[in-house]
Amino acid sequence: MNLFGIDWVGVNAENGRKLLLSLVFIAVVVALRIGLRALIGRVAGKSFATTQLRFWSRQGISLLAAVVLVLGLLSIWFNDPTRLATAFGLVSAGVAFALQQVITSLAGYLVILRGNTFTVGDRISMGGVRGDVMRLGFIQTTIMEMGQPPSVQGSDPAMWVKSRQFTGRIVTVSNSQIFSEPVYNYSRDFPFIWEEMVIPITYQADRAYVERTLIEAARLHATDPDTMAIGAKEHLQRTFGVEPIDLQPRVYWRITDNWMELTVRFIVGTHQIRGAKDAMTRHIIGKLDEAGIGIASATYDIVGMPKLRIERGMRVRGSECPSDKGTWG
Repeated sequence: MNLFGIDWVGVNAENGRKLLLSLVFIAVVVALRIGLRALIGRVAGKSFATTQLRFWSRQGISLLAAVVLVLGLLSIWFNDPTRLATAFGLVSAGVAFALQQVITSLAGYLVILRGNTFTVGDRISMGGVRGDVMRLGFIQTTIMEMGQPPSVQGSDPAMWVKSRQFTGRIVTVSNSQIFSEPVYNYSRDFPFIWEEMVIPITYQADRAYVERTLIEAARLHATDPDTMAIGAKEHLQRTFGVEPIDLQPRVYWRITDNWMELTVRFIVGTHQIRGAKDAMTRHIIGKLDEAGIGIASATYDIVGMPKLRIERGMRVRGSECPSDKGTWG
């Protein structure tokens, strides 16, 4: 095409028609995608049971739209298979070099879907971020961040919430992290975890009473193994071949240089940890106070001080008395 006396390479009537057709095709696909996603949002309710259905329906629509868009544009611009193969080889080589992280993240997305690593609503630890999955995208995973338990308070980034409760920060993590770091899932196949509480007491305390109190607190405020979801336990055993698990609370004793350490081990729901431990702590402290049993701690007790005696000398006229003096008795 000659314009202003210049022959413009690649600018002709046919390419202009293809460009216009491409823009119309993209607009139609995007409009259909938005309409279908809105329809899914209206049909599906807002309860937790339909959250998964709504999410995966939208993900399927997005994937289908992306595939249709790519195939349609290739069909519009490359009607000759030979030209298509040549162009695809050149473009793929350049894209693979320039967008390595993006391609790896997209591959991570496919692995997450195929490998059942996690889904929306799961509580995970990925890329150094702990929290609940809010959104799973092609490139990034969005996580509602939660605080850190005391055992990992020193890890980066630092947290001001000292337990497994939300901090309010929303964090995006690249999907490529699943290839370089482990992903911890707290709730997918078995929505319960084992927790422990350590209570130090003196050697003179009634250890049997403290043990009964710990067991009582765990049975009252933690998850009852007899009424927990039997299906979750059976699924864990059937899927991973795990032998029957002892879910009943138990207390373990350990001798230290300063006190007797009693540790109660119990099972609790993933999202109920802090509330259960708070209720157990209040119960245990109340029972120990009733029995007059204190919590042992590394403190120092000053048991005695030397007596202090102060003598004041008397001044006599015409003579000098020794000055005031103080002695230690």
